[in-house]
Amino acid sequence: MLSIALPWRAAVALALTLAALPLHAQQPAPQAQRGASPPPPVAQAASAVAPAPVSATARRVYERARSHLLQIRTLLKNQDSQASVGSGFLVSSEGHIVTNYHVISQVALEPERYRLQFETTEGLQGTLELLDFDVRRDLALLRADPAALKAIGALSFRPKDQPLSKGDRIYSMGNPHDVAFAVVEGTYNGLVERSFDPLIYYSGSINSGMSGGPVVDEEGRVVGVNVSAMFFAQQMSFLVPGQFAQALFERSRSLKPLKVAAWPRLREQMLAYQDELVQRFMAQPWRVAGHPRYQLPVPQEQFMRCWGRGTPSDTKGLEFQRSQCRMEHAVFINGGMQTGYLDMSHEAYDGRNLGSIRFSRQYSASFRNERLGRDDRDRTAPFCKEDFVERDGLPLRAVVCMRAYRKLEGLHDLSILITTVDAKTEGALGRFDAKGVSFDNALKLTSHYLGGFAWAAKAR
Repeated sequence: MLSIALPWRAAVALALTLAALPLHAQQPAPQAQRGASPPPPVAQAASAVAPAPVSATARRVYERARSHLLQIRTLLKNQDSQASVGSGFLVSSEGHIVTNYHVISQVALEPERYRLQFETTEGLQGTLELLDFDVRRDLALLRADPAALKAIGALSFRPKDQPLSKGDRIYSMGNPHDVAFAVVEGTYNGLVERSFDPLIYYSGSINSGMSGGPVVDEEGRVVGVNVSAMFFAQQMSFLVPGQFAQALFERSRSLKPLKVAAWPRLREQMLAYQDELVQRFMAQPWRVAGHPRYQLPVPQEQFMRCWGRGTPSDTKGLEFQRSQCRMEHAVFINGGMQTGYLDMSHEAYDGRNLGSIRFSRQYSASFRNERLGRDDRDRTAPFCKEDFVERDGLPLRAVVCMRAYRKLEGLHDLSILITTVDAKTEGALGRFDAKGVSFDNALKLTSHYLGGFAWAAKAR
C-alpha cells in the first residue's frame, strides 16, 4: 500500500517463508550442483541437515520396510532424461503405490511429455501408471506390474483406533536428494495447530527427494507420508496422516489408469475443496481489531495465523498499526501454481503529526503498491470494479478484482481492496485475497469482508 509499508512487507515475506512448504520432487541440476534441489514456487524447501545416528530400532524398522520402498522418477516421454524424483511405498501385493501428488504432477498434467518409472532399494526398475490423486492432501496412487515387483508384499497402515501419543518415536524413509535410501528417526508431536486439514508435526529432518515416502511406527505400520518441511528450521517436518493415504487406496485401487491430462479431475476436487473452505471461514465471526475509530475485520485463527506490527512510540511522522493473516498451507497444482488459500491484512494510519495535505497525498496513492496479478499462462488478467460504498454509515472506497483460471474452469482468484474515506488525517486500508474460489463464493466472500468494516463502538 503506502511506500512506507515496504519494511513491513519484507517482514511478512520472511514470516511466510517460514511457513511449511512442499518437499518438491528433486530435479536434476548441472553437474557442479548435482544433488541440489530446485526452488519450489514460493521458496526453497528445508535445507539438508546432517542426519543423526539411527538407533537399533531404526535399523530394524528399516530392514523390515526396505523391500517396500521405491524411488519414483519422472522421465521425459521419449528418452531416459530424469525430470524429477521422489519416493513412494507399496500398499498392496497387486502393485499399488502411494506417493505425493507433487511428485507426479508433471505426468498428471502433461502425460504426452512425461512418464513414470520406479526403482527399488535393490535396483529393480519398472514402469508405473497413475490411477488417482487427492490434490487437497497432496497424495497420489500409482500401480506397477505385480510381476515386475515379484510379489514382495506391502506395508500396512496403523489402525485408526490406535492413535499415536506425543513423544512416540516414528521413522521416516525415502531417498533424499537422490543420494541413497535412508531412514530418519524422529518424534510424533501431534497435529499442527491452525491447519485447515490435519497435518502431523514430525521432529525429524526430511529433505527433498523423500517426498511421498512412508513414516512408520516401531511395528513398521504406516502412520504418515512425507510432504513438507519448515524453511530455515531444523527438525521441523510435516506429514500427511496415513488415514488419508489409506482412504485414497481403498476408493481408487480398481480405477483405470489416467491416460489424458488430469485437469478435469483437478477442477472437480478443487471446486469441492473451496466450497468447504469458504463455508468454514464464513461461519467464523470476525474478531475485534481494537482500533478506537474503525471496526476492522480480523479473522479467527482456527486455520489462519496472524502477525502484527506498529510504529515505535517515539514516532514523529505517520503512525500506523498493521496486521496480516494467512493460511500457511496452499494446494500444490504444478511447479508454477499454488492455490486454495486465504490471505488478508489491514493497515490503520494516524497522520495528525503530518497534517491533512501531506497525509492526503500519501493516502491517495495507497493502492499504487498493490499487485493484483497480470495475464499469464495459468490465469487471465484481473477484471476490476471500483465504487464507493457505505457500511454502518462509514464511507469506503472499494475495489474488487477477479482473475479466472485458464485450465480450471469455474475457479478464480479474488482480491478486494478497501480504504476508509471519512477523515482528513486518519484512515484504514484493508486487503483480502482468496485463491481458487468459484464466482458465487467470491461474491459471498466480498459481502462478508465488507461486512467486517464499520464504526468502532466508541466512534459510533
